[in-house]
Amino acid sequence: MTDKSLQEQPTNIVLIGAGIMSATLGIFLKQLQPDWTIEVIERLDEIAAESSDAWNNAGTGHAALCELNYTPQKEDGTVDCTKAFKIDEQFEVSKQFWAYLVDHKLIGAPADFINSVPHMSFVRGEADIDFLKKRVEALTKNHLFEGMQYTEDKALIAEWAPLMMENRDPADRIAMTRMDIGTDVNFGALTRSLFAYLAQQPGVTIHLQHEVRDIERNDNGTDWNIRVKNMATGDKRWINTRFVFIGAGGGALHLLEKSDIPEAKGYGGFPVSGQWLRCNNPEVIKKHDAKVYGKAAVGAPPMSVPHLDSRVINGKKELLFGPYAGFSTKFLKHGSYLDLATSIKLNNVVPMLQAGWDNIPLTRYLIRQVRQTSQDKMDTLMEFFPSAQMGDWELAIAGQRVQVIKKDAEGDGVLEFGTEIVHAADGSLAALLGASPGASTSVSIMLDLLKKCFGDKEQSTEWQDKLKAMIPSYGRSLITDKALALAVRADTSKVLELETVPA
Repeated sequence: MTDKSLQEQPTNIVLIGAGIMSATLGIFLKQLQPDWTIEVIERLDEIAAESSDAWNNAGTGHAALCELNYTPQKEDGTVDCTKAFKIDEQFEVSKQFWAYLVDHKLIGAPADFINSVPHMSFVRGEADIDFLKKRVEALTKNHLFEGMQYTEDKALIAEWAPLMMENRDPADRIAMTRMDIGTDVNFGALTRSLFAYLAQQPGVTIHLQHEVRDIERNDNGTDWNIRVKNMATGDKRWINTRFVFIGAGGGALHLLEKSDIPEAKGYGGFPVSGQWLRCNNPEVIKKHDAKVYGKAAVGAPPMSVPHLDSRVINGKKELLFGPYAGFSTKFLKHGSYLDLATSIKLNNVVPMLQAGWDNIPLTRYLIRQVRQTSQDKMDTLMEFFPSAQMGDWELAIAGQRVQVIKKDAEGDGVLEFGTEIVHAADGSLAALLGASPGASTSVSIMLDLLKKCFGDKEQSTEWQDKLKAMIPSYGRSLITDKALALAVRADTSKVLELETVPA
């Protein structure tokens, strides 16, 4: 029960975590319902310091243009593009929302957070070349992937990615695809810009260095009481709210468990840490202008697909390679080593054990990654960049990710890659669990949340009209409607000052 000796303050919305998800939902709700009050609770002393930060997030602008793991090859040899089409559509939805915000001057210049960078896929060996050919053939049947180029011509590859051909063995069989409409997104900068707008709106309060200690139902069975501690002063208080969103990255699972909603039973988490090699030689950085993705190792989680990644961070061009997966019991980069142990409950211990047993290849992969030496990491880089010199690169710690473990239809524990919304039956609380491609598809994820948690209002004429103004394709399919897809892509590219769609 709530300690009535502590001040209880009412608000309409509580957003836990100051990352891209909370920022996106906050903007939506303030645009749709300006009279609602919103409180944002963030345990760190800055916004977007965990998964949304540019150095913690791949920032690819995941659109399935180059990520081979989104197009798995079936046993019969065909390539399944279902996930790629969906992710590309979702990223186009994100761009529409960002273009609306830029066009209406709610956030600053697009170059502060999004820039054009070609997206490329790179493979070696006959089997993977055959797969890449099939992938191109399957993807380009849909208008969303028109303009994808494929080549095995090493001279052309040297034009596209000169670093990758320096001192490469002439006998090396390689192939590459290229999409010029790819982007690089600084989700940290975007998140800070979104919160800067929110902070100026009446009824919005952002609390940094505040930690949520408990979440419980109010006596009326509908509202929630959120117990918050000011980490700077030690003061504690309760916030009473009609809706809670838990968007705390890896920390969301613990908070979801505190809510004690039936829908959270059986969920667990498996943490995966990461590292980058960051280039410190400006001459090398200058020579590469692309995001080049390869194939993941057997058993590797999706966020560990190797890529030589040209980035724009805080206006400066950077070059990263990785990520190298690892294992830590922390659920957040700034978390506790007890996070994994304290997440285990009676209702999720069996699914977690089952998922662990069924994912032995992942365990073996992580063990190999943890045991890698500096030279091992360089050897992996040299598969992409044969002339790489150890002195030009330094190791940097990436963000922490927590993969979802849940029960399947048969009640067995399974490890899920991706993101998932878990929400109370009455729509009064929702949490986002999981990882990649989360940030890039944040707008679609939050639109889905609006349907799940604000169904009646989401279907109202007022909300529908506003949503269609912000997302011109809202309610329609970009996968099946070619004219709409190309028109929307052209419009958003113009506003966001990106490469235009191919003729």
